[in-house]
Amino acid sequence: MLSRFGSWTSFTIALAMLCVTTGCVERRMIIDPRPVGAIVYDEKDQPIGAGPVDKVFTYYGEYRFRIAKDGYETLVYTQRVRAPWYELPGLDFIAENLIPWTIRDVHRFYPVLQPAQVVPPEDVLRQGQLLREFGRTIGVPIPVLNPPVVGPTVGDKVTN
Repeated sequence: MLSRFGSWTSFTIALAMLCVTTGCVERRMIIDPRPVGAIVYDEKDQPIGAGPVDKVFTYYGEYRFRIAKDGYETLVYTQRVRAPWYELPGLDFIAENLIPWTIRDVHRFYPVLQPAQVVPPEDVLRQGQLLREFGRTIGVPIPVLNPPVVGPTVGDKVTN
C-alpha cells in the first residue's frame, strides 16, 4: 500500500512541477515615429497602424519598416534586433521552457521623419527646360539594324 501511495504522490508532484515550470518569452517591438501618427508598414508592405505601434516578433535579426505621413518624406527604416543573453543557444531552452514566469523582451525604436522638401514651380520648369535642351542636342536615335524575330503569340493563326 505504501508503494502505491508513494507512486501516486510522486506522480502528483511531477505533474505539478510540469504545470508550474512552463516558461515563456514574450518578444515585442514598439515603433514610435516622430511625428506621432505616421503610418508604419511592415516588411511585406502591410500597414501595422498609426504610430506608436506594437509588433510581436519571433526571430531576432534585421527588420525593415516603411513609415509615411503627409507633409513628410517617406522613411525606409531598418533596425537590427539583437538577442539578449538568455536567448543564447542552450540558455534559450531554459528561458523559454523551465522558468516559471514570463520574460518580456521589449525593444523600442524612435525613427524621425524629415519634413518634405517643397520645390518651387519655377525650379521644376527650369529643370524641364534644361532636360528639353539636352534632348535636342542628343539627336535622332539610331534605328535597329537587326530587329529581334518574334514568334507567333497565343491566339495568332498559323498558316502553312
